[in-house]
Amino acid sequence: MNGKLHPAWITDEHGNRVSVVLPVEEYEALLEDLADLAAVAERRDEPTVTHEELVRRLRADGLL
Repeated sequence: MNGKLHPAWITDEHGNRVSVVLPVEEYEALLEDLADLAAVAERRDEPTVTHEELVRRLRADGLL
C-alpha cells in the first residue's frame, strides 16, 4: 500500500464521523497489509537463519 488513503466520511446528524467508505482497491490493500502483519506476529518467536543458511537450504531443495 502506498500509504495514501482516500476516505469518504459518513457523519451523524451532529457532524460526528461514524463510518468511513474507502475505494475497494484501498480496502483490499489494507486487508493484505493486515494479513501480512498477522503472519509476522505469528512467526516472531521462530528461530532465524542466516542468509547463507537459507541459500544452502534452497539449493539443497532444488529451489535455487
